[in-house]
Amino acid sequence: MSDRAALLKGIRAWLAFFVVCLVLSGATAFPLVHELRWAEEFLRSTFVPEQLPGLMEWVERVRRGLDATDADHPFVLYGTDWLAFAHLVIAVAFYGPYRDPVRNIWVVEFGMIACAMVVPLALICGPVRGIPGWWTAIDMSFGVFGVIPLYVVRRRIKRLEALTAAPDPARLARTAPARP
Repeated sequence: MSDRAALLKGIRAWLAFFVVCLVLSGATAFPLVHELRWAEEFLRSTFVPEQLPGLMEWVERVRRGLDATDADHPFVLYGTDWLAFAHLVIAVAFYGPYRDPVRNIWVVEFGMIACAMVVPLALICGPVRGIPGWWTAIDMSFGVFGVIPLYVVRRRIKRLEALTAAPDPARLARTAPARP
């Protein structure tokens, strides 16, 4: 396998991984009420209530809030439907770099900027909305960990770009005019 083909294969694998994570993170925003009930039931059957009571209290509080919102104001949850949709649309944008990484590197860079923007959003909006600091740190980790595959992809695209731009000595020798 040539260097170019190997780079392209690696780029596509990392992009596929990133897209799957985006889709999963978006898809889980649709059934929030049911998911949180399941999560609470699961956590109750583990060590969490005894070892991490703060986490258990937070999950219970959020579940109660979602239940009340779903019962009295279900239209508010429409916002999480749009959140899910946004994740899915952003995932579709990464088809561009999957097809032609060098030409569409801007999508990867856009994703890296979006990941970086997660941190200030969490730091500003978390306290405003009464989110515990430890949960804000978890939210920020999505941006921190999300940028890693995109950074790897960007580096590989830059290497692919350099390979593509560099003249192939074997091809040049075949196409060079014969000397008299």
